[in-house]
Amino acid sequence: MDISTILDHIYKLPEQSKLALQNNSSEINFPKGHILFKANKVESNIYFIKKGLVRAFVDRDNEVTFWFGKEGETVLSMKSYVEEEPGYETIELLEDCELYELKTENLKKLFEQDVHIANWGRKFAEKELIKTEERLISRQFKNASERYLELMKDHPELLQRVQLGHIASYLGITQVSLSRIRAELK
Repeated sequence: MDISTILDHIYKLPEQSKLALQNNSSEINFPKGHILFKANKVESNIYFIKKGLVRAFVDRDNEVTFWFGKEGETVLSMKSYVEEEPGYETIELLEDCELYELKTENLKKLFEQDVHIANWGRKFAEKELIKTEERLISRQFKNASERYLELMKDHPELLQRVQLGHIASYLGITQVSLSRIRAELK
């Protein structure tokens, strides 16, 4: 997915503003297994996924996956982006990835120079808040089977691309419980 399409998916920009964002982005590639962000570190870049798949997880006593990102999505540590403080998540590449990299410092300068880009940033933050809210509500008010069915409906491609251990972790269940749910649905 090209950078122009990704930016437009967040919020439609005038061509000149979109070009300013594109000119501040660079294409980079990393192999499967690469750690893009490390927990407890201030991250200074934002990434847009051109091709590939990533997961965000927290590692306390065990790894808990809380987000998957695929083509067209944005990867960032919201805490680093907003507060310039260390983030709590680790981002791992689940596939070889082609990414667009944008330095947070450059983006913040563009916010000051261009109201359209500032509005794009506001819209981006609003969409991220809604995604977080939806994940929280799903986790609080749906059982594991309902969460699995929701994943099947909304993101069926993840079930083909992500190993079951990560899916189970994302759903907040063990791999044994996930196997039981899958067997019941057949």
